Amino acid sequence: MSEQNQNQNRGKGRGPGGFGGGGHFGAPVQKAKDFKGTLKRLIKYLKPHTLHLVIVLVFAVASTSFTIAAPKIMSKAMNRLQDAYMAKMMLEKMSDAQKIVVDQINQQMKQMQQMQQMQQMQKSPSASTNMQQQQSKINPETAKAIQDFIKLPMLNTVKKADQKADIVQKMLDLGKKMPQAKSNTKNVKLTKDQIKGAIKAIRETNGKYDFHYIGNIALILLGMYVISAIFSLIMGLVMSGVAQKTVRDLRREVDQKLAKLPLKYFDNHPHGDTLSRVTNDLDTVANTLQQSLTQIITSVITIIGYIIMMLTISPILTLIMLATMPLYIISTTVIAKRAQKYFASQQKELGDLSSHVEEMYTGHKIVKAFGQEKNSIERFNEINKNLYSAGWRAQFISGMMFPLMNFVSNLGYVGICIVGGLWITKNILGLGDILAFIQYSRSFTMPIAQTAQIANVIQSTVACAERVFEILDESEEIPDSQDAKVIEFPSGEVKFEHVDFRYNEDVPVIENMNLDVKPGHTIAIVGPTGAGKTTLVNLLMRFYEINAGKISIDNVDIRDIKRSDLRKMFGMVLQDTWLFNGTIKDNIAYAKQGATMEEIVRAAKAAHADHFIRTLPEGYDTVLNEEATNISQGQKQLLTIARAILADPTILILDEATSSVDTRTEVLIQKAMSNLMKGRTSFVIAHRLSTIRDAEQILVMNKGKIIEMGNHQDLIAQGGFYAELYNSQFTGQNLDSEIG
Repeated sequence: MSEQNQNQNRGKGRGPGGFGGGGHFGAPVQKAKDFKGTLKRLIKYLKPHTLHLVIVLVFAVASTSFTIAAPKIMSKAMNRLQDAYMAKMMLEKMSDAQKIVVDQINQQMKQMQQMQQMQQMQKSPSASTNMQQQQSKINPETAKAIQDFIKLPMLNTVKKADQKADIVQKMLDLGKKMPQAKSNTKNVKLTKDQIKGAIKAIRETNGKYDFHYIGNIALILLGMYVISAIFSLIMGLVMSGVAQKTVRDLRREVDQKLAKLPLKYFDNHPHGDTLSRVTNDLDTVANTLQQSLTQIITSVITIIGYIIMMLTISPILTLIMLATMPLYIISTTVIAKRAQKYFASQQKELGDLSSHVEEMYTGHKIVKAFGQEKNSIERFNEINKNLYSAGWRAQFISGMMFPLMNFVSNLGYVGICIVGGLWITKNILGLGDILAFIQYSRSFTMPIAQTAQIANVIQSTVACAERVFEILDESEEIPDSQDAKVIEFPSGEVKFEHVDFRYNEDVPVIENMNLDVKPGHTIAIVGPTGAGKTTLVNLLMRFYEINAGKISIDNVDIRDIKRSDLRKMFGMVLQDTWLFNGTIKDNIAYAKQGATMEEIVRAAKAAHADHFIRTLPEGYDTVLNEEATNISQGQKQLLTIARAILADPTILILDEATSSVDTRTEVLIQKAMSNLMKGRTSFVIAHRLSTIRDAEQILVMNKGKIIEMGNHQDLIAQGGFYAELYNSQFTGQNLDSEIG
C-alpha cells in the first residue's frame, strides 16, 4: 500500500463487517449530544423564511379548523333529519289518535241524543233515571276537557307548524283528563323530555324533511373540504419551498466548507461518512422540515380542536373519552421500551449483513480463488438467522401497539355509545351529536400517535443536523495571505529549510529536513513504507501545513502564495488513478481549460495511450463509467499520465506513475516522461529503482529523515541503504526492511 493510502485510511473506523467507512449503514441514528443547542442552531436557518412560516401556520390553522368543524356541522343535518322524523311520527300518531278519540266522543254523543229522543217519546221514568245516572258519571272537568278536545282543529287539516305543535300539546294535556283519550293514545306514551323534544321538533320541522337545509349543509361541507384542500396545498407548497431553500443554503454552506477544509480532515474521516452527512443527513433534515413540521402543527391543532369540539357537545362524554388516555399512554410506553432494544439489535444485525454482503461481492474473485464460498454462505446464514430473530421480536412487539391502541380506544367507544344511546332516548343529545362525538373520539388517538412519532423523527433529525454542523465547525485551512505573491514565470527551484511535520503531536514524521532542488532537476525519492515520501509531496503542494521551517519555490515562501496559484505550478500522476464519469477526451482535457482536440491527441500519443484509445468503439468519445471499470487499470494509468502531460506544469510529481503498466509500456512511458521532464523540476516517488537511475539526485528517506543523498552511481558506490535496496531487487535477497 502506498503511503498516501495509509494517510487516507488514518482514523477510518471499521464497520460491523470489518470494512472501513461503511459500518454505519443501517445503524440506528443516535440521539443528538446537544439537542437544544443543535435545534436552536437549525431554527436560525429558518429565520430568513419567517414570513413564509407564518403563512404556513395561518393556512395550517385554517385548514385544520375546517376539518375539525366538519363533523359538528354535519351533526346539525343529522339532528334535523332526526327531528323531522320524530315530528312526522308524532303528528301521524297524534292525528290517528285524535281521529279515533273524536269518533268515539261523537258516537257517545249520538247515543246520548238517541236516548234523550227515546225518553221524550216513551216518557219512561226508568229511562230518565238511567240517563241521569250516566250523566252523573261525567264530572264537569272531564266534560269540559271533552268539549275542548272536540273543539280542537284536526291535525291533518292544519298547515302551520306552531299551530300543530300547540294542538299536539293541548291534545296531550287534555288526554290526561279524558279516559277515552288515555285508552286510545297508549301507543304515543312518551317521557316528558321526549314530549318536549317532539313538540320542539314539530315547531322546527313541521313534520317534513327539510332537504333544502340539508342541501345547504352539504354545500357548506363541500366548500369547507375544498377550501381545506386548497389551504393544505398552499401550505404544502410554501413549506416545500422553505424546506428546500433552507437545505439548499445548508448544502451550499457545507460545500463551501468542504472546499476550505484541509486534506487532514479527509484523511481522518471515512469518505462514506462524509458523503452520508452531505446527502442522507441533509435529506433527512429536508424531509422533516417539509413533512413533519407541518404535521406536528396540524396534529397539535387537531388535538386542541377535537377536545374543544367534544366539550361543546358533552363535557361528561369528553371525560369518559379522556379517562382512557392514561391506559393508552401507559400501554404504548411499555411496548415502545420493550421494542426499542429489539429494533436496535435488528439494526445492528442489518449492518452486519450489509457489511458481509458488500465485502463478499466486492471481493468475490478472492472468495472463489481461495474456495471460501461455503464459509461465506455459513456466515451469511448465521447473520441472517440473527437478523430474523431480532426482526421478528421487534415487529411482533411493535405490532402489538395498534391492536392495544384499538382495544383501549374501543373501551372509550363502548362507554360513549352506551351513555350516548341513553341520552338519545332521553332527548339530552341528538343522534347527530352522538355520531359527531364518536367520530371525534375515534380520530382523537391519531394526532396523538402522529405527535409521538414526529417527536422521534425530530430527535433523529436533530441528530442528523448535528452531524452536518460538525462539518461546519471543523477547522479550516489557514487563509491565503492578503499580500499573496505571484510568480509570473516560475523556474521550479524548490527549497526545504529545517522542515518539521507530524500528523499527530506525539509522532514526528519529518524532522529537520533540508533540501535544495535546482530548476529542471529530477529528484527521486525512495525508501520503505512510512518513510515520509508522499508526505513530502503533500507538504510541497500545501495539502498539509508544516509545523516548523520553511518551504520555498523560487525563493518565495509557499505560505505567501495562494494555494490555487501554487498548485497550478504542479502536475501530478498518482499510483491511485482518478477518472470521472465522462468521455476519455474530457478526462484528458481536465488538466487544461479550453484544450483543443489536437493538444489532447498529442498528449495521448506522448503517453502511449493513443493506440488503445482508437481501438475502443467510440475512440476518444468513449464514456467511462463512474469507476472507469470499462478499461483496464494500466489504461487508466496511461490516461492520467496523458492528463499530466497536457497540463504542461513547471514542477512534475510522479508517485509510482508506472506501477500499473507492463514492462514494455513502462519503458515507452519512461522515454516520454524523460522528454516531458526536460527543463522541468520533477519529483519521482518510485519503488522500482531501475526507473530512477537517470535522476540528478536521489533522496533516500527513512523515518522522516534523509539518510542518503546523491546520484545513482554515488549511492551505489557508498554501499549504504540505497545500494542494499537496489541490489535486493535484482539479486532477490531478503531485507529486514520492507519496500512499500
